[in-house]
Amino acid sequence: MTTAADADSRPAGQTIEWKTTNGEFIRQVSSFRSTISTDPANPFQPEADRYVLYISHACPWAHRAAIVRSLKGLQHVLPLAVVDWHLASDLGWHFSSPDVTPGATEEPLYGFKYLHELYYKANPDYSARFTVPVLWDKKLGTIVNNESSEIIRILNTAFDQWSSAPGVTYYPEHLRPQIDAINSWVYDTVNNGVYKCGFATTQAAYASNAAALFASLARLESILSATPYLVGDTFTEADIRLFTTIMRFDPVYHTHFKCTSGTIAHDYPAILNWCRRVYQMPGIKETVNMVHIRHHYYVSHVKINPTQIVPLWDGPDLAVPAVFEPRV
Repeated sequence: MTTAADADSRPAGQTIEWKTTNGEFIRQVSSFRSTISTDPANPFQPEADRYVLYISHACPWAHRAAIVRSLKGLQHVLPLAVVDWHLASDLGWHFSSPDVTPGATEEPLYGFKYLHELYYKANPDYSARFTVPVLWDKKLGTIVNNESSEIIRILNTAFDQWSSAPGVTYYPEHLRPQIDAINSWVYDTVNNGVYKCGFATTQAAYASNAAALFASLARLESILSATPYLVGDTFTEADIRLFTTIMRFDPVYHTHFKCTSGTIAHDYPAILNWCRRVYQMPGIKETVNMVHIRHHYYVSHVKINPTQIVPLWDGPDLAVPAVFEPRV
């Protein structure tokens, strides 16, 4: 068995490499899948200041969790730790002081320099990639969950007794079949679809995934031309999950991942209007850090962008015109 000392000294390795089968990008399945609940048999009970949420401002998957934390008003009970925007190919995500990298934080619990040290603390034999978000339990010294789709549902309900929006849910029971259906094809062809375009290693794989991506964008344009949100008049987790991809699309995925058949700004007016509506909701814009987003992709992915030149554009202005109307 690998000891903790051995784990801390071995290289992280393959942190931004990607598997391909016939040129297709295959996303890793998350390894830690526990939840937080009041079930007496569950070791992870809801408690204020027991857990820490580790994220990257650059990562769309981690961004989902940051948004739900903000919307639910959990800042005072669930501290946030933010890695540096740069993802090194050999050691992975690292921590920096905000003086060095504004918006980043030092590792708050153990003084670790790298995220992989946290994974090895949870499991010295861990051998997969070191991803964000991570929901960490300070009491038991381990990872509760590192799957973003599950973390946002944990944050949706588990801490309601401390939430500034108790009872507000982004996964309402009566809409779950619709939300699940939308999440399924949006994840495959849009959220992950941009990565399948960008990380494809054959022309055929790229062309197939680009076609699926833009077919889904056309489908989303049709839906959002008729309703303010993906599930009618109700803002749900489906909107949160899509938003973190769409707001990155023009400044990053269009160019960096070669998703060049259209832009949100010029070809999808309903999606753009919806994106502005979501961005303008209280608690959303504070979770967006375009410096981290642009620099992460264009500097970290040296296979795709060997010059590491970072484009200047942040994408369309989501703050204007005003389209969000608070419900009274």
